[in-house]
Amino acid sequence: MQSLRDELRDLSNRVDELEKRAQKSSSSTNPTTESDGFWALNELQSRLSDDQTTSDGAVMLVGSLTLAEGGPIAWQQTIGTSGLIESDWSEQAAVFAALGHPVRVELLRQILSGVHHTADLAAIESLGTTGQLHHHLRQLVATGWVRQTGRGSYEIPPARIVPLLICIASAER
Repeated sequence: MQSLRDELRDLSNRVDELEKRAQKSSSSTNPTTESDGFWALNELQSRLSDDQTTSDGAVMLVGSLTLAEGGPIAWQQTIGTSGLIESDWSEQAAVFAALGHPVRVELLRQILSGVHHTADLAAIESLGTTGQLHHHLRQLVATGWVRQTGRGSYEIPPARIVPLLICIASAER
């Protein structure tokens, strides 16, 4: 069992390390990015400089929101870029293609807004006939943008919500 003195020493060491990181982060930030509000980028760059295994860089997806039903969503993913650019992206083509149809994008928006049941979705005229609706739902389920939660009920998996919103936001011109 660790003594109180040992625990206090360990805690003191951890605080010292955090203070060093904070000082390093504030002293090494680029004034342009700091004034532009790139706080997440500054933190990512700080962490990358501390982590020698990700010397090629990284990308980060992060978001926090409250859904129409009141459920909070908070999600982040950091991916090292080493090998990412050189890898085969053809497997991701179907995932992006699923977002390439206006009805599927509207279907995702409706589900994210709280419309989860096939009967309610079928009542939305812009989503087409029931057959077309099921076709589009199958495409979205097959690519992981949507999952079936019961008979005639669908949702967007929590881990897909922030990436979806990032795709939509990044498509803005």
